[in-house]
Amino acid sequence: MWSVSALGLALTGISSPVMLPGAWGMAAAATALAGLLLMTGLRRHARQSGALEVASSEVENLKALHMATIEALALAIDAKDQTSHAHIRRLQLYAGRLAADMGLPALEVEAVRTAALLHDIGKLAVPEHILSKPGPLSPEEFQKIRAHPRIGAEIIARVPFPSPVAPLILSHHERWDGKGYPAGLHGPQIPLGARLLSVVDYYDALTTDRPYHPAMAREVAIEVLQQEAGRALDPAIVERFLAQLPALEAEARALDLLPAPEAEAAVAAALARDAEDTVRARTVLEDISLAHREIYALYEIAQALGSKLGVPDTMSIISSKLTNIVPFTASALMLLDESGDTLSCRYAIGTDADLIMKTRVRLGDGLSGWVARNRRCLVNARPEADLEASGVTVPLTLKSALVCPLVIQDMFIGTLAVYHTETSFYREDHRRLLERVAEQAAAVIKNSIVFEQTQSDSLTDPLTNLPNTRFLFMHLAREIARAGRHKSQVALIIADLDGFKEVNDTLGHHIGDRALAEVARVLRSAIRPYDICARYAGDEFVVVLSACGAEDAERKRQELQQAIDAMRFEVDGRLLPLGISLGCAVFPDDGQTHETLLAVADSRMYKNKTSRKTHAISS
Repeated sequence: MWSVSALGLALTGISSPVMLPGAWGMAAAATALAGLLLMTGLRRHARQSGALEVASSEVENLKALHMATIEALALAIDAKDQTSHAHIRRLQLYAGRLAADMGLPALEVEAVRTAALLHDIGKLAVPEHILSKPGPLSPEEFQKIRAHPRIGAEIIARVPFPSPVAPLILSHHERWDGKGYPAGLHGPQIPLGARLLSVVDYYDALTTDRPYHPAMAREVAIEVLQQEAGRALDPAIVERFLAQLPALEAEARALDLLPAPEAEAAVAAALARDAEDTVRARTVLEDISLAHREIYALYEIAQALGSKLGVPDTMSIISSKLTNIVPFTASALMLLDESGDTLSCRYAIGTDADLIMKTRVRLGDGLSGWVARNRRCLVNARPEADLEASGVTVPLTLKSALVCPLVIQDMFIGTLAVYHTETSFYREDHRRLLERVAEQAAAVIKNSIVFEQTQSDSLTDPLTNLPNTRFLFMHLAREIARAGRHKSQVALIIADLDGFKEVNDTLGHHIGDRALAEVARVLRSAIRPYDICARYAGDEFVVVLSACGAEDAERKRQELQQAIDAMRFEVDGRLLPLGISLGCAVFPDDGQTHETLLAVADSRMYKNKTSRKTHAISS
């Protein structure tokens, strides 16, 4: 048998046991046993330390995964709102650096950084049209916005962060002066992290484009921040933030030079296996933002379309909103005329618009005629085709056209077209979106056409197709105001048919109506295109001559009188002579108002009528 000493030595690894006498043997055995226990403990400790290191590494990996998930969620939320994905990255950078500089514990710094990422998560509960509304909010809409800090805090309260994040989200819209929301906290009552976040968010909102305001210059934003110190913002934090701002912006500028934000690139790297996947991951947020812009642009078009009644105003709205989702360098509206077989350009804007306005095509001809006949979109067609069908052979700068039919209740009314200077520019997404816009626009454009016709009818004399008295007074007011501004003159001529009552009494009113229509035609053809001739009352007409003095007005009066005297009006195979008396008045020489001018011209017209009667009797 082995002695205790030998056993101890054997256990300690000594292969040749040596017999030791008495107490020395016992001591050696004890020493060997102690060594054994120590080595066993060291080995156990080594195993435990390794396990702890592995566990610690797993915790760090899990923490990083959680943070990457949070950042990905935050970026997606931010893409839904109409702000740059760099917005929350800047907030995270600025707020985190500021919190560390102010001596907050590491866990609280992380809480601030996390709150910076998720501070607007409550906007998920705010309707998109309110988030992106370019104008002022109504009280009801503002109440919806005010709810987002509370909703965001309720969502985040369920997440067991190492340091509280929900209170920072809840209070990031509180104000130093107590006028903020949701609780109206005042000064130090507001959590320090929330005050940090407010300052950073305030500055970033001022210096970036938002739907409701353009970006401010850096110097102006700093002035505003200083003005708000002690009112909306903690003055001590504003001072510290502005002191650090150059360094913070330098770091942010360096990060912005990366091909993608760090968090986004990290998520992409975790998901990607090849370059194609990486590119796809990097455009995910752009796709979310684009989808939101599409929805909002369509909403804006639908909201604004009913606000204008005329066709040009309606098309101006459509064009201004459409460019956000379907880029173009020119756009045009073609409308079907009353004959039902010809399309004419009614509105054009952008490159080559003056040429496009000359477009007039029959159904089946050109781009618009083909779309009218088939009621289908044309994508990337040749813009020249419509001009060629109209007999215009001038080359265009435009290279690709997207043309959609306008149909309401199965009735075709025209086409809506967009053009681009790049060849084959338009894709299926553009076609889809233009079709959506055309669906909304068709009914409104139809209403605009009806409105214009009704308006024209209300300002037109149905018998002569000349402007009526209502239009005359509107036009005179404009011309007199313009002449007053430019120190120029306006001439007014009143004309009254001679012996017209006798024509009606002897030949009948139907002959009298024919005579009035023929006189109106002759008067209209004898004046310049930009002058007007209106039917005033019964057998009276008024001619308005822009930028015309007394001498020119008198020459025109004589010319009109001679034209009517020479007119050949036939009734039942015999010529009926017609005559007309006219009188002139000129602004500002004869009067400052249209009432005075009409009275002066009317008086002179009756003097002319008397003179003509006297001359007829004597001859």
